[in-house]
Amino acid sequence: MPKPEPGQAAGTRQLRGALARRSGRRAEVWAAIWLMLKGYRILGFRLRTRLGEIDLLAQKGGVLAVVEVKSRLTLADALAAVAPEQRDRLRRAGAAVAGGRPRLKAMAVRLDLIALAPGRLPQHRPDAWSGA
Repeated sequence: MPKPEPGQAAGTRQLRGALARRSGRRAEVWAAIWLMLKGYRILGFRLRTRLGEIDLLAQKGGVLAVVEVKSRLTLADALAAVAPEQRDRLRRAGAAVAGGRPRLKAMAVRLDLIALAPGRLPQHRPDAWSGA
């Protein structure tokens, strides 16, 4: 197998990264639309906090949903794609956002998952890791 030209590997990596970011943004848009169809109000999109990025921040009634969006072949793969450390970080980020906004302080913060798979409707899993 021929060796890549200098700089070619970096260019391939950059292209893969750009394609992954575009795919991720598209998945987040689909997830937001799905949540709005279910009656959620989207409060934040790709919300950066000091604790990490929240894909979607949504509200329905007295619940503030910190929503992680994963595009995988199965729901099980999507659930497994979020490590315990990331879940803890997302929970803390959601609590920090809620605590910093008077209108959100009294809400219950919940960690949800929207799983997207090719050729299938999005799957919303409220409180996706409640036992974990």
